[in-house]
Amino acid sequence: MGEPILVIEGLHAQVEDKEILRGVDLKVTPGEIHAIMGPNGSGKSTLANVLMGKPGYEVTEGSILFKGEDVVDLSTDERARRGLFLAFQYPVEIPGVSVVNFLRTAYNSVHADHKLGPLEFRRYLQTKLELLEVGEELINRYVNQGFSGGERKRAEVLQLAVLDPAMAILDETDTGLDIDALREVSAGVNKIFNQDQGEERGLLLITHYQRLLTYIQPHIIHVLIGGRIVRSGGKELALELEAKGYEQFRAEVGADSTEELTDEAPAS
Repeated sequence: MGEPILVIEGLHAQVEDKEILRGVDLKVTPGEIHAIMGPNGSGKSTLANVLMGKPGYEVTEGSILFKGEDVVDLSTDERARRGLFLAFQYPVEIPGVSVVNFLRTAYNSVHADHKLGPLEFRRYLQTKLELLEVGEELINRYVNQGFSGGERKRAEVLQLAVLDPAMAILDETDTGLDIDALREVSAGVNKIFNQDQGEERGLLLITHYQRLLTYIQPHIIHVLIGGRIVRSGGKELALELEAKGYEQFRAEVGADSTEELTDEAPAS
């Protein structure tokens, strides 16, 4: 298994002077899939944004070691170049920019030491389209413009395949997906993670519901309540959550069920 690819220790973070994360500890070893589950407002999306270095999210205590390097002071693009990737819960539209041009720009930004010209990139992209069984019509459209929920998430998974990061964070990838789209998107993630060198990658899934974990099966599940991980376990933990909900965990840690936390981005 080797050394951990991601180690989070005592992580505290705030948004607009309001503390959201209150001491998160997490370790991901290459080849492992971890899932973070929790109710609305527990800090799940905040954790994803803090890991990726989104502006407006301030780490006040603790460390984020990625491949042995503390990345807390690195910008988002610097973290991406080192192999971190975040798939958004709500991918944004970029009118006038085709998916293929967006992907090539993203690839060349992340892989600055191995940039590809248009023809080289198109050949590389074709291998990813075939892997994920995605039609070329998707890449010729403008990024997310007029896309259905399933198409947006398929485009995100295609970006994941193209950038080929060492550590991927998927923030509520199941949001807005019907059961068929969920199966297709999950199958794509599994193909990426299980292909050659999959044992060298780490994957962190963030979700409300157990249904995503039926298709992408994690090795370890963590329950995040009140900005802290309060329980970790195997797949049986997801089934327990599905059956009993989160209130039992709030009671165990003394968390107020009406506690006002937010996963929303700070106002610009």
